Formats: sequence, structure tokens, C-alpha cells
Amino acid sequence: MTRIDDKFAALRDEGKKAFVAYIMAGDPDTETSLEIMKGLPGTGVDIIELGLPFTDPMADGPTIQLAGQRALEGGMTLEKTLAMATEFRKGDDTTPIVLMGYYNPIYSRGVDRFLADAMAAGIDGLIVVDLPPEEDDELCIPAQKAGMNFIRLATPTTDDKRLPKVLTNTSGFVYYVSITGITGAAEAEAGDVGPEVARIKSQTDLPVIVGFGIKTPERSEAIAKVADGAVVGSAIVELIGKGKSPAEVLDFVSGLAEGAHRA
Repeated sequence: MTRIDDKFAALRDEGKKAFVAYIMAGDPDTETSLEIMKGLPGTGVDIIELGLPFTDPMADGPTIQLAGQRALEGGMTLEKTLAMATEFRKGDDTTPIVLMGYYNPIYSRGVDRFLADAMAAGIDGLIVVDLPPEEDDELCIPAQKAGMNFIRLATPTTDDKRLPKVLTNTSGFVYYVSITGITGAAEAEAGDVGPEVARIKSQTDLPVIVGFGIKTPERSEAIAKVADGAVVGSAIVELIGKGKSPAEVLDFVSGLAEGAHRA
């Protein structure tokens, strides 16, 4: 049982849906990023997705691409990202942290070393966008043996033939990408998402969380009603990119979390 498993068990007991917030580590700088991260649980965030900056983020739209560039220009690295998680854990040992990014920085560090360091830093799960199920031996299986969830993305183009492969070895939750394309590109529609979530849930007992295209508390509530929770990233990162204060960012996140929890 990871913190992610514990969180979903607690939410089920409370009859609540999950709200997941994404921020990019080191955006706009390490100090501000850590202040926002530390404030997220108090806004109602159930799980934190911590973005690992990377030079070539294929799944991310302009908003998160720019966040990654700002973080990299500020000197953020994989090591400093894990240090940020370690610092967060000094004051919060219960909120799950999912590290989301791409395989290259992990590969460069070495899988065994990375997993040991990530576990020590209090990372609970991984979303590695560019590692398909065919490469499970590369990181997924070692991560799960180390005690970490490996969370897979399903998309509108994941058909019934492909879905069982995607669900194999997935743990923690399934992240359903509500739109085709990159992050921040369009708005998620509950009417489109509901049947897809039901299709996925017919093949797994894992919670299904929906992300991409959720920008308002109303949309967060609508999506959470047809899934086990909602993820918001680009809308939060956009505020950070506009130079909003941590207090302003956290106030916005609070509204999104309330929306999901109303569902």
C-alpha cells in the first residue's frame, strides 16, 4: 500500500472524489515553487503531481513547455526536484506525490539509483509519458518492486484492443487524457469523458482520474462526477507563469478542489 492507495481508500470512505494538482518543479523558481507545493494540501488537493522539467516534452502544450523552460533556466534538475520533495516531506508525510515527466533524465541518472533516491525523497508514483507498456521491464516493473506506483495514461485513441495492454502493470490509478492532443489545448467535456471512463472501469478496479482541458471549478466538478477525480495542470501553471503570488495561485486551486469535491 502506497500513500496513493491510502488516499483513495480514505476518499472512498468519505464518499468523495479526488482532486489532483500539477505544478512544474522549479517554476518560476525553486523557492516559490516549494512554497506553492507546501500550500497545496491546505487548499484541498488530494494528490500532488510534480512535473520534472525536460527539454523536449512531447505531450505538453505551450503553457507547460514554457514552465519547463523557466525551471531549467533557473537551474532545476532531477536532483533538485527530488530535494524539493524531500523538503516538502519534512512537513507533510501523508499527501501523495506523483513525479510526472519523461524517461531521459531518469535513464541518465540510472534506474536503480533514481528509484532509491525517489523513494528516499518520498515519491509515491511515477507517470513517465514516453515509456509504453512494451518497455515495462525498463522502469515500471523495477518501480513497483521498489514500492512505487506506476501510473499509465489512457487516451481517446486507446481502443479496446490496446486497453488491456495499457492496464497491465498499472497501479495507483489510471490517468485518462480527456482530449486528443497536447495539454491545455481544449476543454474536457463530461459527456464525452463519461462513457470512456466507464469503458476503462469495466476492465480495472483502479480509480480513473481525468486530466487535460479542465480549467474552472465548474468543469472540475462536472468531470469528477463522471470519474473518480479530476486533474488540473495547465490552468494552474498559467497563473504561475503570469507572475501571480503563491497566495493567488493557491486561492485558485482551492476553488478547483472544491469543485471536484462537490461532485
